[in-house]
Amino acid sequence: MGDTKNFRRVWKKPKRPLNFDLKMEELKILGTFGLKTKRELWKARTELSRVRNQARSLLALRQEVRDTEEPILLQSLSKVGYVQSDATLDDVLNLELSDLFSRRLQTVVQKKFYFKTPYQARQAVSHGHILIGDRIVNIPSYIVRVDEESKIKLTSESIFNEILSKPESDLGSPETENLEIPTEAPAEVKAEAPAEVKADAPAEVKADAPAEEKVTPEQPSS
Repeated sequence: MGDTKNFRRVWKKPKRPLNFDLKMEELKILGTFGLKTKRELWKARTELSRVRNQARSLLALRQEVRDTEEPILLQSLSKVGYVQSDATLDDVLNLELSDLFSRRLQTVVQKKFYFKTPYQARQAVSHGHILIGDRIVNIPSYIVRVDEESKIKLTSESIFNEILSKPESDLGSPETENLEIPTEAPAEVKAEAPAEVKADAPAEVKADAPAEEKVTPEQPSS
């Protein structure tokens, strides 16, 4: 446990949390990376601010001190994949929130095993289906180091081994097992045109003219 007298919060709320544009931006980030609450977003934003402040403070130092302190910061950031190994302090100042979220275990698992949504990947991580080397990691916000990325795999008894290997799976895609799916065009179904129904014209009803009454003249009586 840390010292309660020197407690340091790992996240800070925005100054105007009810701003409409800010709320829409936060909701978009939550849906894109599958975050559970805004607190995870605020933690990442606070961490990004801390890293940028370190870079700014190094730029203000003398060149002799900067030459010794700058490689330490860049090396620590390159280990977790935030920047490249040949990055400079300008690259650190240009970091965005997406760069931090892309190194979360949840995001790495989604890209590696081709989950359809980040929430499905979060479920797999939280339920203990993900191994890093020989240990189970069930923390979706775990920051994956560059050397650990190739060691991520599914547990042997995980149901996702079967689900993700199916080409028609709802969770995975054929690329998970490099399956070759025959691309045969479906047989064409030729539907016969319905026979034309010829409606016979109604028979003309010829009304016979009434027979003319032949009046025979009466013969005169003899």
